[in-house]
This record gives sequence, C-alpha cells and structure tokens, in this order.
Amino acid sequence: MNSMKNRQIQLANRPEGKPQESDFELVEVHVPELQDGEILIQTLYLSVDPGMRNMMKDQKSYTSPFALHEVLTGRSVGKVVESKNKNFEIGDTVFERLGWQDYSVSNGKNTKKIDIDIAPASTYLGVLGVPGLVAYFGLTEIALPKRGETVVVSGASGAVGMNVGQLAKIMGCRVVGIAGSDEKNRYLTQELGFDVTINYKTTEDMKTALEEACPDGIDIYFDNVGGEITDAALQLINYQARVVISGQTSQYNEEKSDVGPRFLNQLVTKSAMIKGFVVYDYEAKNDEAIKQLARWLRSGELKYKENVVDGLENAPQAFMDLFESKSFGKQVVKVSE
Repeated sequence: MNSMKNRQIQLANRPEGKPQESDFELVEVHVPELQDGEILIQTLYLSVDPGMRNMMKDQKSYTSPFALHEVLTGRSVGKVVESKNKNFEIGDTVFERLGWQDYSVSNGKNTKKIDIDIAPASTYLGVLGVPGLVAYFGLTEIALPKRGETVVVSGASGAVGMNVGQLAKIMGCRVVGIAGSDEKNRYLTQELGFDVTINYKTTEDMKTALEEACPDGIDIYFDNVGGEITDAALQLINYQARVVISGQTSQYNEEKSDVGPRFLNQLVTKSAMIKGFVVYDYEAKNDEAIKQLARWLRSGELKYKENVVDGLENAPQAFMDLFESKSFGKQVVKVSE
C-alpha cells in the first residue's frame, strides 16, 4: 500500500431539495500502488457543474448516479506525477473525469493531454472545456444561426451562457441575455458584447420584458434554466425558430416534476424545432471545436470569466453556490499548484 495520503469528497446523503453541507463528507484514504499501464494524476483544478445535481439522485439519466459513501467524480485537470504507461510522462498536464480528491489513478484510456501554452490549465474546464463545447455544438450543430437573427440566452452569466452569447455575436446575431443581477448584466453588455440583457429577479413580467428586448421575435432560444423564463420565451418564437435545451437548472433541486404551461402548439404553428442534447453527443468533433474556440480566444473575440475557489475541502460549498446565484462565470476549485 502506498504511504501517500489522499483526501476525498464523498457523497454522504442523497440531497433533498438544495444540497446541504451534511450531504458531503471529507475523508482520508491511501493512494493505491500503480499497476502496469496506469498513471497517477495530481488534481490541479476540478469543475463543479449544475448537472451533477441530477447524478446525486438515485436514478439513471445519461450517466449512472453517484454511489453513496464513494468519491464524487467530475471533470478535472491534473498533472501526471507517476507513470507506468508509455503514453504519459511525469509532468504531462491532462484532462479527464476524475475523483474529487488530491490524487487519482487512471489507466490512461480516457486521459487527454492538454496544451497549457494555448491557455491556462483551468480554461480546459470552462471556455475550452465542456461549457465551451456545449455552447459551440448547441449553436453549430442544432441552432445553425444566420446573420441578423435574434438569439435569447437564459442563464447568460453562467459558464455556458456567456459562451453562447459571445459565439452568437461572432456569428453575426443580435443577442439578448437573461441573468440574475445588474452587475452580471453590465458585464454581459459592456465586456462580452451582448446587445440587451434582462434581470429576471427584478422583472415582474418576463414575457413583456422579452417583447421589448426582441421587437422582431426570437429566432433561437438557448435554454439553460427552464421554468417560467422558458415559458415566456416560447410564446415569442418566430417561424422556423430553433429551441436548444442545454440545461434546466431551475428544476434540478425539485423533488417533483414541475408542471408548466403547455406550449407544443407553438412548435406546430411556428414550424419550430426543440432539441435537447448532452455534450457527449458530439464527442467525435471535440478536437476540431477546441481548436476553433482557442483561435477565438487568442484573437480576443472570445473572453472568459472564472470564479476560482481555493481548496478541495471547499468543493461542496462551491457546488452549493451554483444554486444560490453566487457563482459568476465558470466555477472551478483549485486543489493544488
């Protein structure tokens, strides 16, 4: 047995409603000895994502649920500190879905080397990671924006929403963002180039606010939150509009399914399309997408904002903050230097 100690964050209970501190547990275990073909990865950064909330329920979705009293897993960037795999050397910076822990053992099959000369390591969890890819594929594979169209993004100050709005602007669209504070909305317009924003927390009538923001209607609605915002947006879609469902963060902590207005008649009368997806659907195109996103990043057309929380022990709080509108941009946890 390896003498190295390894801190882990485990799922102690299945959350009811919003996750609580008591649903998580910090434990200490030993790092196992490496076998032939394996590598030992020291975690540098780990990602906390709203979609992980669904994996804490005892139900299968597009992935299996987390097991109780086992280490949580998420997308991580790390450094190879020991290797018995000919494809990896000590010092390689890599990306993989790993445990919420100091060290992870991997067979290397799903481990991807990343180039930190292109961009900082943490960006591979954000603008060059899943949030960037979700935005890129949602637009280029499903929404297919045309120059001059109106794109509405809910959850616009989140990791995915920020990227959606910027990419839509690069593609020549008019972009309307919906976020939860004046500070966030100022950032979206002044720093990221969104045309108009709506503060959903201070807006009493979302449909009226959207009508004012979208005088020519909505051609593309990129949905990250669901709920009443989506109900309002769907009433304003244009002929042959495209509705992209990326997430439903307003619903993740609900114990019972939300019953809202029925809007399917809108899809018929407007000849519109609604499609949900997960980023894995387009995995074969990841490398091509990352190269394009990196080009826009280097040119300054694409910007990113991160909220870096320091310390593995603070990962549960960083996750809980996602559901309290406390995070702004991509939420990542820095585990080690």
